[in-house]
Amino acid sequence: MIGVILSAGMGTRLMPLTKDIPKPLLEVNGMTLLERMMKNLMNSDIKDFIVIVGYNKEKVIDLAPKLEEKYSINIKILENERYDVTNTSVSTYIASKYIEENGLDDFILINGDNVVDPEIITRIAERENTSMIVDNFKDLNEESFKLIIENQTFNEDKSIANGTIKEIGKGIDIPSSTGEFIGVSKVAKKDIPEFNEILEELMEDDEQNYYDFAYKTLSKISPIDFVLTNGLKWTEIDDHNDWNQAQKLIDEFEN
Repeated sequence: MIGVILSAGMGTRLMPLTKDIPKPLLEVNGMTLLERMMKNLMNSDIKDFIVIVGYNKEKVIDLAPKLEEKYSINIKILENERYDVTNTSVSTYIASKYIEENGLDDFILINGDNVVDPEIITRIAERENTSMIVDNFKDLNEESFKLIIENQTFNEDKSIANGTIKEIGKGIDIPSSTGEFIGVSKVAKKDIPEFNEILEELMEDDEQNYYDFAYKTLSKISPIDFVLTNGLKWTEIDDHNDWNQAQKLIDEFEN
């Protein structure tokens, strides 16, 4: 299994913190978000990583060999050269197409500005199907990347839902929403070719599309496991309020 971390964005809402570095290189307690996420993935026996770079790419490129030596891991750096005019569908496709062309394994896909309870990574790594982490617990708002899952069935302890995605995106009516996709997912090897075809269609339609939309189409073709947080904590770092929350969560996780 491979860990794919998206680290190409500019993080403009976090200026001046991101003036000279991409968001995943922000530090909490002396460790970057990128290194901390890799450690979480290593706990699930992942030793191979792909990091998509763009904004201030040199900083990530310089850090990668140090992390490889420190943890005995492999890091492949791939560049989204058009990071400033494209969105996550393009960055994701760069990684996923590389994985397909080289006959590599399943991969866990993570937004590089995510801070999550390590148990979230453990839970999704255990799934055999393509999977998405869905927060079914916290209050939603207009910025939440919501989804509606139809034809839902649950496993015995109601930690995993199955079904198809009826709608996904920020504009979904909150009362109708099943929960929020948190930006942590897994693509099973058998689904990678289809996933890439869907991403190609998204990019042709609009290079500013999010990769998240690919799962709506894929869910109608191949089974997707929706792994529910059931109260496990996380945050995506978009602005300074999120950054403050992320620091508190990391302190909580580490203590």
